[in-house]
Amino acid sequence: MTKPANGAIVVFGEALVDEFPGQKVIGGAPFNVARNLASFACQTLLISRVGVDHEGELIRADMQRCGLEQGGIQSDAKHASGRVIVTQEDPLDKSSHRFEIVPFQAYDYIQVDAAREAISSFCQHRQADLLYFGSLAQRGATSRETLQTLLKESAAIKYLDLNLRDGQVLDTTIDISLRMADIVKLNEEELLYLLTLYVPASAETGAPALDLNADRLSWKPAIDILMQQFDLRALIITLGARGYAYFDAEGHFFSASQHQASTEIVDTVGGGDAFSSVFLAGLYHGWPLAASLRRAHEFATAVCGIRGAVSPDAEFYQKWVQRWAEEE
Repeated sequence: MTKPANGAIVVFGEALVDEFPGQKVIGGAPFNVARNLASFACQTLLISRVGVDHEGELIRADMQRCGLEQGGIQSDAKHASGRVIVTQEDPLDKSSHRFEIVPFQAYDYIQVDAAREAISSFCQHRQADLLYFGSLAQRGATSRETLQTLLKESAAIKYLDLNLRDGQVLDTTIDISLRMADIVKLNEEELLYLLTLYVPASAETGAPALDLNADRLSWKPAIDILMQQFDLRALIITLGARGYAYFDAEGHFFSASQHQASTEIVDTVGGGDAFSSVFLAGLYHGWPLAASLRRAHEFATAVCGIRGAVSPDAEFYQKWVQRWAEEE
């Protein structure tokens, strides 16, 4: 994949407040990705909507603090800013969280005309080069229709982070999203769900089309079916502590089986968002594919060592930017 020509990334979706026990952290996968990208010197516009309330003020203040452009943030006087109540049910399992996603929030009502105007102004009346989107912000009809309009109108490389949450996304929305995407990132549970929808089980054994415990290159036939059905350029599967697997339409395959660095896991919230951020930064800056994937994996590991999906400490990001510059 070639480096984008104009250097503009549009990120569409929810900006919200994750409410951990005793702590509020600004989050939402699109916000996390946009926040990280801004710290990686990528010209990034977040398209979202927040309420005229305390949580909305917290979101805007955090954006200002990290230098993230606010021109794409719409204000909603009727609906509250997004909230997610996060609990860790098993204190011994840092990867196990329960998310209570509050319904009918401001990000469910993103308006298309305001989004178009913000993108046009930010990109100086050119097209964006990369467009990131997920699935949660598509649960509401208004935001879903806005996103689909923007996707149809855009010539950008479209990156879908599937990020399924129970009861939040319809299969029809998943199908449309896959058909509009160029690159898809998902975890192993989401991959298995897609396989049940689109890849038939073995006619002889009735077994699933893919064994996650088998050698990852053996996944290729099932992955190829998905990629060909939706004309995808690439599919990325993040596997937590077990690494990742990358497949693309040009026949490239990359895989990492374990973390590259020793990190004490604090929580895994935002690990996938961190991976997406660095992979997109690699496209933006024109890094070699192998380097982008390795850096994405290493940074995602580091994020699992902090509370929440983003760090309030600018030095956390600066050390990675400096490290990557030295590698270049």
